[in-house]
Amino acid sequence: MSLQKFVKFFDTFFPVPSFLSAPSFGLDIGDESIKFIELINIKQGMRVGRHGERVMPAGIIEAGKIKNGKRLEEILSELRVEAGLKSVRVSVPEQQVYLFKIRLGKSGLESVRESIELALEEHVPVQASEAIFDYELLLEDAESLYLQVAVIPKNVIEEYLTVFNNSKIWVESFELEAQAIARAIVKKGDPETYMIVDFGEKRTGIFIISRGFVMFTSTLDFGGVVLNEMIMKNFKISFEEAEKMKRKYGLLRNTENRELFSVLLNSVSILRDEIAKHFLYWHTHKDEEGKNNPPIKKIILCGGDSNLIGLSDYFSVSIKIPVFMADVWVNIADTENYVPDMNFKQALSFAASLGLALRDYERN
Repeated sequence: MSLQKFVKFFDTFFPVPSFLSAPSFGLDIGDESIKFIELINIKQGMRVGRHGERVMPAGIIEAGKIKNGKRLEEILSELRVEAGLKSVRVSVPEQQVYLFKIRLGKSGLESVRESIELALEEHVPVQASEAIFDYELLLEDAESLYLQVAVIPKNVIEEYLTVFNNSKIWVESFELEAQAIARAIVKKGDPETYMIVDFGEKRTGIFIISRGFVMFTSTLDFGGVVLNEMIMKNFKISFEEAEKMKRKYGLLRNTENRELFSVLLNSVSILRDEIAKHFLYWHTHKDEEGKNNPPIKKIILCGGDSNLIGLSDYFSVSIKIPVFMADVWVNIADTENYVPDMNFKQALSFAASLGLALRDYERN
């Protein structure tokens, strides 16, 4: 499903009232934190407005599903007062959204939506009556339609809406997290195929973007915390000391760093293997027309732990493909004339919230 179509679907389901003209915040809700950011359109271009991050106490959200709505309402209400959150665009984690492709024959086809609904339960573990879905046309020939379908359990959206309504914050739209990240770090209009690796604190998202479509998403329960824990165990130091050690040396391979390099390499190789597996699958399987998928041009790293020293070089050499750090400002700011008030590491972790905020400037 294309970035625009998926968001348009949720905009349709929860339409924006005509009186709402002020830009909204991009609000990225995760298991460990809430990140929010506002983009302001001025004469010189877009500028970063209010932004911030709040730590999410354990047990409030797990795998993108709300477990303690009352506590989440309290946190959001505090943000509404402190940061002025009134209208937001919210990310939906990959764990709660199902993407699949389907071919429908044109012969006898009366309704695309009804045909998808009849086939829904063959592809996702959600009953059609309990699902919200929409589709995007990928390809069409004389006999068939090739569609990508996005499905989310109705109760997931309803739970989030209840929390936001009780917090007195208007939800302008919900959007797949991968699509928001892609909007922020892939140049608008770029038709090429990329793999995005969102290396976060406790989990890593692996996405494939092609021709403006999110073609594939996967989530791995592996993040920067795993690296810290391995350093703690090996060197018998505190979590804070392990974090400092990781940031200082990373994957530098020298005499001083030899032991740490080995410890980190053992852990990072797990992520490398997952990336390589998806990379290989993409290049060895056919698309809807039976043709080879377009080759992945490069891997783009984002997320708060993606700027580990030497990580991009390690992936590039071991997977044999160019690997680059994301430029989260590629569709937002002319950095030669304007430097946003956000450091590089922080900006990498704000990719999803920035992409959500950008949606305000893509309205039809």
